[in-house]
Amino acid sequence: MNSANTWAEPVTLQGKVVTLVPLQQAHEEELRAALQEGDLANLWYARIPTPETIGAEIRRRLALAERGGMLPFTVIDSNSGKTIGMTSYQLLDEANKRVEIGFTWYCKSAQRTAANTEAKLLLLSHAFEQLGAIAVGFKTNFFNRESRRAIERLGAKLDGVLRNHMILDGGIIRDTCYYSIIQNEWQAVKVHLRWLLNNKYG
Repeated sequence: MNSANTWAEPVTLQGKVVTLVPLQQAHEEELRAALQEGDLANLWYARIPTPETIGAEIRRRLALAERGGMLPFTVIDSNSGKTIGMTSYQLLDEANKRVEIGFTWYCKSAQRTAANTEAKLLLLSHAFEQLGAIAVGFKTNFFNRESRRAIERLGAKLDGVLRNHMILDGGIIRDTCYYSIIQNEWQAVKVHLRWLLNNKYG
């Protein structure tokens, strides 16, 4: 672990609906099973591993974590103990107190449930209240309208669209929508997320 970045220290985030535990290579089989629930990797505009590539994806995230550039999590259903997905802190910029949340996916049965809302509440609470972040960012493909709606539903605001931001497989050029929640918005966002959990999913 890169000790120069204390933000990259592994942590477990416990919620009523989901628990976020530090990613381990030992989680591979459970994550593969989650990916086999529905055809998640069939979305051309989303970067979701396949059952065949999940081992390499875990190794990639763990290598980034070793360098202090990512803090990856496995998402577990708190009630059943079932592994339902992955998420990460990325671009951990401790000096400027900024971090992104990304590389998130959930198995089909966990989608459109309270899982993502509570996971984001846990991640945002830790970022703003424990790490002292002044901004938390999210980015997604312009064509990933479902992801954009989900980010906006959290209370994040669109900072802008990065045109010709990335070259994807097959030479497709991606425009990236960048969103953020800043420190002085956090209290209202937290109330909103708790309201969603209590009223929409409670």
